[in-house]
Amino acid sequence: MTDTDLFSPYDLGGLALANRIVMAPLTRNRAGAGLVPSQFAADYYAQRASAGLIITEATQVSQQAQGYQNTPGLYTPEQIAGWRKVTDAVHAKGGRIFVQLWHVGRVSHVDLHGGETPVAPSAIRAETKTFVNNSFADVSEPRALAPGEIPGIVEDFRKAAANAIEAGFDGVEVHGANGYLLDQFLRETANIRTDVYGGSIENRARLLIEVTAAVAGEIGAHRTGVRLSPVSPASGIIPSSDEQLQFNHVVEALDGLGIAYIHVVEGATGGPRDAKPFDFDALKQRFQNTYIANNGYDLQLATLRLSQDKADLIAFGHHFVANPDLVERLQNGAPLAQMNPATIYGGGAEGYTDYPTAIVSTDA
Repeated sequence: MTDTDLFSPYDLGGLALANRIVMAPLTRNRAGAGLVPSQFAADYYAQRASAGLIITEATQVSQQAQGYQNTPGLYTPEQIAGWRKVTDAVHAKGGRIFVQLWHVGRVSHVDLHGGETPVAPSAIRAETKTFVNNSFADVSEPRALAPGEIPGIVEDFRKAAANAIEAGFDGVEVHGANGYLLDQFLRETANIRTDVYGGSIENRARLLIEVTAAVAGEIGAHRTGVRLSPVSPASGIIPSSDEQLQFNHVVEALDGLGIAYIHVVEGATGGPRDAKPFDFDALKQRFQNTYIANNGYDLQLATLRLSQDKADLIAFGHHFVANPDLVERLQNGAPLAQMNPATIYGGGAEGYTDYPTAIVSTDA
């Protein structure tokens, strides 16, 4: 066994985790009719249940929240029932699973909404693409949310969180990262509002804090986490001038809510960890509960960061696609399989549930 705390048990707000390895959210675009998770999804997550914690693919809180083809929802009875099959399968393997809830905001396309315009903090189009009609296309021009619509966004997250518990999830992660709606509100380059949701650092953080408070109030702070990506340019986000101050404030406010964890993308999502100077340690120091570190981690870096007390849990993303037994491979020093990029988004079992596990020799 590798000599590291990565494989030791961990208490996450009263939830016992078998180890400190987290499966990060990975969009796979395989939801079925009605945006219901398929049986393939139950098989996929159950195969990876040896992770200390699974955080599912991002799941929309309403029809308006969708931004990509065939991503699942959690706002209809059929979707709740579909997710119950997933959580039952994971729990049968002894795993723990949170659902990541999102609203994509401006990262969407009119074809996903019957011709209706996507919504955003401000009417500023993102320079990015989305997956729609079986291909990648430029996102559509958004419209700014009216002040009277914003409480409905908060309520959609609250209802989806309640649905998550009905579906058997152990908790909920609020997606406040990677250039989606709640992250858009945080950024001065995407949010030029002049009401209480725009302008100052406190105002731009208001919606994320209101959503998180609503979710925590519905299901308990100990069941609630938030994902953040302070310096990532994902989904067309243009860096602001005040990320450190902005996210120091955000984390202090989240800490005040007593939530279970923050899940932080350190650097550019799926890219360089040093994309822009930023003091991630300052976030951990401002947060009393669990800090999940994400982005570019391997066994060596994970072990180092844990030993330095710079993280409590470590999230692995793409490695989990091709390695359903990633925990066991890391623990036993087995080589990691490489994923097939052509089968990441959409399709069926191929590139989803057909990656084999490693056969590790027990010979002396």
